[in-house]
Amino acid sequence: MFRSRSLPSRLLGIVAAVGLAVGLSLQVAPQAAAVPQAAAVPQAAAAPRAAAAPRAVAASLTQITNFGTNPTGLLMHLYVPNNVRANPPILLALHGCQGSGPYMYSSTDFGSLADQYGFLVVYPSSNPAKSCWDVSSDQALTRNGGSDPVGLMSMITYTEQHYGGNADAVYVTGESSGGMMTNVLLADYPDVFKAGAAFMGVPYSCFRTGSPRGWNGDCAQGKVSRTPQQWGGLVRNTGYPGYTGPRPRVQLWHGTADTSVSHHNLGEEIKQWTDVLGVSQTPSASDTPVANWNRTRYNNSAGTTQVEAYSLAGFGHQLPVQGTAMAAHAVHFMGLDAGPSGGGATGPLRAVGAGKCLTDANHATLGTQQQIYACNGGANQTWTRTASNQLTVTVGGSTLCLDASAKGTTDGTKVVVWSCNGQANQQWQLNANGTVTGVQSGLCLDVAGLATADGTPVQLWSCSGGSNQRWTLG
Repeated sequence: MFRSRSLPSRLLGIVAAVGLAVGLSLQVAPQAAAVPQAAAVPQAAAAPRAAAAPRAVAASLTQITNFGTNPTGLLMHLYVPNNVRANPPILLALHGCQGSGPYMYSSTDFGSLADQYGFLVVYPSSNPAKSCWDVSSDQALTRNGGSDPVGLMSMITYTEQHYGGNADAVYVTGESSGGMMTNVLLADYPDVFKAGAAFMGVPYSCFRTGSPRGWNGDCAQGKVSRTPQQWGGLVRNTGYPGYTGPRPRVQLWHGTADTSVSHHNLGEEIKQWTDVLGVSQTPSASDTPVANWNRTRYNNSAGTTQVEAYSLAGFGHQLPVQGTAMAAHAVHFMGLDAGPSGGGATGPLRAVGAGKCLTDANHATLGTQQQIYACNGGANQTWTRTASNQLTVTVGGSTLCLDASAKGTTDGTKVVVWSCNGQANQQWQLNANGTVTGVQSGLCLDVAGLATADGTPVQLWSCSGGSNQRWTLG
């Protein structure tokens, strides 16, 4: 349940159900050798506004006090990178037992990735200090029910109100007990989080004991198994009963040699979230992106990955490993690497003014002028920003690039799809103000005539600052 190699007595001293842990070895398994790095809807109840927000020193971890409703006395630290974006995404990063927010900051790569991509990171600390998160009480397992989740939601609301955080781009990750809390928050607040990445966690409600910070030895040891429908029903009927809106995408990580929280729980998490997200339990794709990282993906009918799972051969209870690409893979899955600082983001390219998506209406036909249509999650609305600043769309096995037709550099130039060739008329800059500019022309990607109707063409035009020239990717 923790990253340090300490004995189980330190962990179990903070929980009441010591007897459940008899025979459970919480010694961290030997770690596999480090792997070389590979290349809404209504928000939770708003926290009361403090009289004044403390000034966060750029590129430093700053403690925030009086951030709102906080029934369990949690502590909050915030990391604001030097190159923070306008309207930045927010990542909530949750430590494991025996940890703290500052320790999570110093022992993982999420802070350095925030430096690279310009998002904010909230690093909470549990109370009592170095305790596990409450993922076992009935209050914690219900939306706005009380306990730790309420304080965590206050931190997010405070960050939105006082630091310009984007309420439509909130994400969560965590390790061990923090991975368990990641699952809890995704179930309790599906309208708040867009996606989450849980390291060494367990399914939502698996750790339930009815008491705060209870220890569920059967769950930890991998003795709890349910059907996908049973796991999914717990999320639907307990976390946020009656909720019918979109659900966050989920990424899951677990080591096969984990003796603290059994690797069995990875399969149970997959069953739960594939059921909740309405996709098959049979993987859509399997691969090994890095040696010993066995990845499975579970896609919807449009080909968009809803659940992604990493089974790490030989790894114990110490994830994500700092200095590897684990945190970067989590950031990429959540879409936090979108924006002016880097490539790699995949998702719909939404026209802010129209509220619709850039669409390859003729499904990979060369020379087709691009249009906007109501967003539907289809492959012809799924764009990837590459490391070479291209915007690509893949339909029916064909990948094409967004292209300024005939290398045009004048107002009204059609924006089409064409075979990728690496030329400057196929390179695009995603700017902090939401505009997308052609590298060759310097002109803005523009929805013609400020129109909002399905089928409106997209073109290049002199940048004006209008909402028809602002876009969001992901």
